[in-house]
Amino acid sequence: MRRALVSDIHGNLIALQKVLQDIQEQQIDEIFCLGDVIGYGPSPRECIDEVSNFQLCILGNHDQAALFDPEGFSTTAERAIFWTRKQLEFDAEDSEDAKRRWRFLAELPRTHHVDEFLFVHGSARNPINEYIFPEDVYNRRKIEKVFSLIPKYCFQGHTHVPGVFTEEFEFLTLMQLENVYHLDDRKVMINVGSVGQPRDGDSRSCYVILDDEARTVEFRRIAYPIAETANQIYAIEELDNFLGDRLHDGK
Repeated sequence: MRRALVSDIHGNLIALQKVLQDIQEQQIDEIFCLGDVIGYGPSPRECIDEVSNFQLCILGNHDQAALFDPEGFSTTAERAIFWTRKQLEFDAEDSEDAKRRWRFLAELPRTHHVDEFLFVHGSARNPINEYIFPEDVYNRRKIEKVFSLIPKYCFQGHTHVPGVFTEEFEFLTLMQLENVYHLDDRKVMINVGSVGQPRDGDSRSCYVILDDEARTVEFRRIAYPIAETANQIYAIEELDNFLGDRLHDGK
């Protein structure tokens, strides 16, 4: 089984389409999304429509915030959520599609297990909201607690920073891994990165191919026309220009 694992699309349809083009060339059996289909980006409806064709999608904190009142978000993120919600609200001319999209979000699971693999958005301890940052390897208590809840391998997103956390309190970057991690008997947390808003200093989209038989995790970086998404954001008054600017920097 070869699964493509994407996360944190954040309404960036142009980036998602480029990633899907690459996935089509990789002999993939299933596509899983680890949450945050929407939020920040200019194309929430179109991204939901694409992801609804995947074999699985996990609930992310921005997906949840569109359904309910956002809590703990920055002013910029909150404004983007309210704008996103407006795009998804009932429209008499598009009522069935609107209902379908809301139903899709409302039915998203918080976690998913497949054999020894756990799939979440945030962490095994708090599937939707907890951030596990690279610098958390220095917080031994936090890492030990989260690892105690992992069956063996946990895949997550949320921070937009790809890499591998080990029980030895290491965070392995893509450069250290040369984009490939080989699964063994050790527990690991693997952040698959972000399709729509990378934050590791590389502006290219990031996703993962999990090969069950080969026991490999391959990180793939995909370039896309960032200026097109950024210009779409700039044209929307409710979306802060910062959301377009940051795409160029990958931060």
